[in-house]
Amino acid sequence: MIGLMILLVYVAIFILSFLAVRFLVHKTTRDFTSLKTVTFGDESAVTANRWASVVSVVTIFLIWGSFTGSALVPGFLHAPGPFLGETSFTYTLQAPDGQTDDATVHVKVAGFGQESEKFEVPPGDGFAKDDAVAMNASRSATILFDRNDEVTRKDGANIVAIDGEPIGPGQDIRTPAGSFTLTDKGAISFAPPKGLQMEPIWLPPPEAVVQRMVEIADEGYRDSTLWRHLGYSLFRVIAGFLIGALLGIPLGYAMGLSAWFRGWFEPIVEFMRPVPPLALIPLVIIWFGIGETGKIILLFLASLWIMAIAARAGVSGVNISKVHAAYSLGASRWQIMRHVIIPNSLPEIFTGARVAMGVCWGTVVAAELVAASEGAGMMIMVASKFQLTDIVLMGIILIGVIGFGIDILMRKAENFLVPWKGRS
Repeated sequence: MIGLMILLVYVAIFILSFLAVRFLVHKTTRDFTSLKTVTFGDESAVTANRWASVVSVVTIFLIWGSFTGSALVPGFLHAPGPFLGETSFTYTLQAPDGQTDDATVHVKVAGFGQESEKFEVPPGDGFAKDDAVAMNASRSATILFDRNDEVTRKDGANIVAIDGEPIGPGQDIRTPAGSFTLTDKGAISFAPPKGLQMEPIWLPPPEAVVQRMVEIADEGYRDSTLWRHLGYSLFRVIAGFLIGALLGIPLGYAMGLSAWFRGWFEPIVEFMRPVPPLALIPLVIIWFGIGETGKIILLFLASLWIMAIAARAGVSGVNISKVHAAYSLGASRWQIMRHVIIPNSLPEIFTGARVAMGVCWGTVVAAELVAASEGAGMMIMVASKFQLTDIVLMGIILIGVIGFGIDILMRKAENFLVPWKGRS
């Protein structure tokens, strides 16, 4: 339910933002791209809309803050929170002889992370006695209502109604006080209104994640600083990627230029390409142990096949007319390789490198499962065992930010080193 609500909110904000930028921003700014004769299907005409990027990031954080009750988000944007405070409901107890009596259960609901303090109320008259229950928000409680009743379930008594609504075993009902179910043994399972905000143990607010990051950056986590953890992960990713690129690119060139090499290596490459790196962890441990070598080799295998396929695709995609033109001008095979094949295959190789780097960052968590004592992946896995969701989110966000930063650097390098991309 909450997931569907978040999705609908995100879609609504996307549509409203698109319409606002299209009819307000574009009408007041000069868009030189629109002056081009052909734009649809022209890659040079499609660049990232910075307004859309800004609104997208802000939207994600607003939704995150709204559904976690963040103090960084104005209160009027908060999703309805769970019920807090005092409430009560009345149950109707039927004795074995058919007589009925009503009793009231008084409930105090404490907030997330707060300790629920037990309290007592006067039992009242009749054979059904009033009860007191303390619980936490967004949780359910099984209420043994007959602990102080004169007629109990063992005597054959049973509940027939709650707040005037008839109820039986296994039947669910909902009243203004909350939702109720009778267990198989006749006890009351009660849950106050949960609202739409998520419990911090499942999704903490943004400020809790930032606070935890500052704390770990200052004090460290499991005997290592935050920067040491990130440094180890970055080193493993770059080392594995570079080794994969150094072997994968020549292999791809060989497969693209030689029928024998392609026939020999294509079954191996196409066989290994769909195998997820996670499936290789047992073999990596058996063959290379649990040291640093095993982690780097796992990341190397994650990037090798991607780089080989990218280089092969780059060679296969070279315009044959350029090769013929070079031959007609008297170019040797080495000159064609140096001045035609390599320059025209570089765009595909850079695209493959960006994909491989992303896969390596996705694999580093699995690589650091192999008895790692440092690394962002190690932080995430250890924190998940203790349900420290703020550390898990912090690690995911940092990995994503670093990966995005590396991707930006690679795009800048591509624009600088391959300015002819997209041109004939």
